[in-house]
Amino acid sequence: MTAMPLVLMYHSVDKYDSDPLHVTVSPDRFARQMRWLARRGLSGVSMLELTRARSTRGLVGLTFDDGYGDFLSEVVPVLRRYGFTATVFVVTGLIGEHNAWDAGSPRKRLMDSEGLRWAARQGMEIGSHSAGHYSLSGLRDDELHQEVAGSKATLEDLLGRQVNGFCYPYGHVNARELAAVREAGYSYACAIWKSELTGTYALPRTYVGERDGALRLHAKRARHRVRWGW
Repeated sequence: MTAMPLVLMYHSVDKYDSDPLHVTVSPDRFARQMRWLARRGLSGVSMLELTRARSTRGLVGLTFDDGYGDFLSEVVPVLRRYGFTATVFVVTGLIGEHNAWDAGSPRKRLMDSEGLRWAARQGMEIGSHSAGHYSLSGLRDDELHQEVAGSKATLEDLLGRQVNGFCYPYGHVNARELAAVREAGYSYACAIWKSELTGTYALPRTYVGERDGALRLHAKRARHRVRWGW
């Protein structure tokens, strides 16, 4: 068994009336979750910082998929309060628009270009979540290249800096998709589940939702330690 650091997977942090896909955590709950980490001597960090650390002891990766606008208003202020950082994975073809891939669910605004630049200036890492949020496993090779390499180029042009991280939409990754990410020049990639591909280019993550108070966070951390020896 290879030791694997704990990585938490968030999406949106905002007040809500309806959340059928369970991708939203309320601001109060999120603040309490970050306080829970801090009180246990754990530091929330971006994936780039986590993957480059000589030792991951005491570090917890914080990831936010999709690039929702509430990352700026609800997430960054809380992270800065505790000296934490995080990685937000952006759908580059929908910057400044909304979550068009979630048909039938509440519309959520996505960060625009200036918002992404501002988040980067606050010390947050910006990674790619593809260009169009499609399941990569169903794409032709040329389409896969655009989703993976094309989205990287778009972000690097927008931010004026290297983009190191990729996140597979829906967590769907096979050997072909992993190879495309590696060949595009990313230094790591996030998946969701443990699989035969688990490693630097398919890092598993732990889902965090509205129901996750102190007891459930403790249980999820303990489960991770048993599974991965971290």
